[in-house]
Amino acid sequence: MIKIKIESHASDKANVHALFFVKKSVQFSSVLSPEGEEQVENVLTEIEKGISDDLDIMVIDGHATIFVNAAKERGISSLDHLRMAGYRLGLRVQKKQFKMVKLLLADAADEQFKAILHGLYYSDYSFEKYKSKPKKTVEPIYEIEAQDRAKDFEKIAHEVAIEQECLGLCKDLINTPGSDLTPEEFIHVAIRESHRAPDVSIKIRNDKQLAREGFNGLLTVGKGSRYSPYLVTLSYTPKHAAKDKHLAIVGKGLTFDTGGISLKPAKGMNEMQSDMSGAAAALAAICAAARLKLPIRITAILCLAENRIGSKAVLPGDIFKAKNGKTVMVDNTDAEGRLVLSDGLAEAGLVNATHIIDLATLTGAMVRALGYAITGFFANDDQLAKDIIIAGNASSEKFWPMPLEDEYADELKDKFADLTNCGKSSGAILAALFLREFIPNGVKWAHWDIAGTAYVTKPWKYTAYGATGIGVQTLIELARKLGGEEP
Repeated sequence: MIKIKIESHASDKANVHALFFVKKSVQFSSVLSPEGEEQVENVLTEIEKGISDDLDIMVIDGHATIFVNAAKERGISSLDHLRMAGYRLGLRVQKKQFKMVKLLLADAADEQFKAILHGLYYSDYSFEKYKSKPKKTVEPIYEIEAQDRAKDFEKIAHEVAIEQECLGLCKDLINTPGSDLTPEEFIHVAIRESHRAPDVSIKIRNDKQLAREGFNGLLTVGKGSRYSPYLVTLSYTPKHAAKDKHLAIVGKGLTFDTGGISLKPAKGMNEMQSDMSGAAAALAAICAAARLKLPIRITAILCLAENRIGSKAVLPGDIFKAKNGKTVMVDNTDAEGRLVLSDGLAEAGLVNATHIIDLATLTGAMVRALGYAITGFFANDDQLAKDIIIAGNASSEKFWPMPLEDEYADELKDKFADLTNCGKSSGAILAALFLREFIPNGVKWAHWDIAGTAYVTKPWKYTAYGATGIGVQTLIELARKLGGEEP
């Protein structure tokens, strides 16, 4: 784990200095001697010629110095450039086994400093629980020379550390194989983390309670598994919460999804351990919000089940009655996420949420539409849609608004039941229209389809492989905004 040390005037104990540059200007550096300035100019000229993007260590003003390109990747924001620069610096520090690195950041704006810290933390994450010989790593200290910004930077560093710890929790859950992270094991983690977070309570409904209360979406999906489904409700109720705002976060938590009787292809099925990414993000977000003491009431609802083939598995054509009284015909057992979410959305209505965000690895259609870098979302309120995009930009997470197109809605009508869980045309839109059937009147709601962005199988930004933790930071920023704090 990295350590961040904020100093008004940093010591001379650092192994190496780091200078960030954008194009032909060096940012966030100390005053250099004329000789040092000439060296830097020569370095930047060399970079301009395309000889190197990130140069190896050079001696500038008597200090070993790493130059980090803060405008290297294409298509990302200026803040995300700084995250990437911090990430690549952290990887270099680990490779070189430096124990202390000095960053001269007194001239950085708060958001720039925050972005660099996030990048450093991203570089420190690894999931080696199942490696017989984990990589040996150092625990570097990043000494930040902040001058008169020290107090502000300490606050930012504290907040980033909390966010990244909760983000790591999310990624660890997603990266854990499905046989080890069953719904019951997920509950154990939720209980542990709720006890660590102030003002958070937890309520757990098992299969018997779900049946008694009519939460039949989870029961229908989980029937084929030997592991019982659960509905977990975590409540964060701070004393200083805004009176007119209550955010509910509903997360799809399929700890593994075989597709059921409508079996998925074998290729890539191992990635279905990530089908609980929404629930992992919901748990991480509420824990972070509580530890950050954000002034807004939040309820996180985890819809936990496993979709397996078994003697009791739901059959295509089966009909069940949802919590809100509507009947649903299961046309495709692999369109199970919207069924468990129907229970979570009903629970959000029961706790009187004013704003509901559901997030789920829901449709392959969204993957095909927007790929691995952009999360598509649907919203029934224009202001909420704007707030999501603003929060996403502040978190370097890209969101794109999709249409809730009523022209397709009739495809959800069934001959025998009120609804079918599948249509024949636009998969992502129809999934959102299905979920809208379970939103109480007057409640502001958005559905985030994170199927393409939650898990990657090739390096993307600051994720080498596996869980990205998408959504956690945007949820935190959105909670800040709804609670009266600007992101």
